[in-house]
Parts: sequence; C-alpha cells; structure tokens
Amino acid sequence: MDDPEFLADCQTRLGLDLLSGTWTGVVLWTLQDGPLRPRELQDRIGGISQKVLTETLRRLEHNGLVVRRRYAEAPPRVDYELTGPGRGMLEPLSALGRWTERYAADVLDAQERAESAGSVPADAAPAGAKARDGALSGR
Repeated sequence: MDDPEFLADCQTRLGLDLLSGTWTGVVLWTLQDGPLRPRELQDRIGGISQKVLTETLRRLEHNGLVVRRRYAEAPPRVDYELTGPGRGMLEPLSALGRWTERYAADVLDAQERAESAGSVPADAAPAGAKARDGALSGR
C-alpha cells in the first residue's frame, strides 16, 4: 500500500527534494552565522568547485532558501544569506547530523559488507571510502 505522505505530488516530499543535492545541506549549514561571499563559502566548505557552488546557490535562491545580494561597488560584491525558510532548514539538518553521529558506523559496516559481497548499486553514495574520509562524519 502506498503511504500517502510520500506520493510524488505530496508536499511532504518537498523538503526531501530540497535537501537532495550533495552540497545543499552543507551550504545551508555554512550560512547559519550570517551572509557570506561565494569565495568565503568555498573556503569554509572545502572540496566544492566554484561551478558546483554556483549551481547550488542558484538552486537555493530559486527555491527561496537563500537571498543573493549584489552591492553597487567597484569591484562588484555579492553575498548570500539564509531566508526564513532557509533558516528553518537548520533544525532538520541538525537532526540529520545527530542521526549520522549515531549511525555512521552502522552505515559504513553495511557498505563494507555489500562491497565485500560484490553488491554495490550504481547509485550507492556516499561510497564507503568517501564516507570514511569524512563525508558521513562531517569532517
């Protein structure tokens, strides 16, 4: 039986869809202390290309989770800040962080067992090696 809470056209899925990007939660979390310029974001996050950061910021702006401010200065300056809905995402991100701290070892063990058995789905992410390098630990 289909759970009506998760049907394709259900609003409940909106939150899951908004957080489905690899870098979405990281960018939102990094902006929690106030506005940042793109380069500052990139430096604080680490490991994200300028292109991917720009795409992520555009998607977040499109969805109303961040606001982009452009200042009439020379050279031009742009920064990004969380909106009310963006700030509202911090609570579920924090809960996800607590879940990860509690269950990361279990997930990594399951990944290792699957890899040892040769059973790795094409979309299995994060891969065990990536997770052990910090993807699940938040390092």
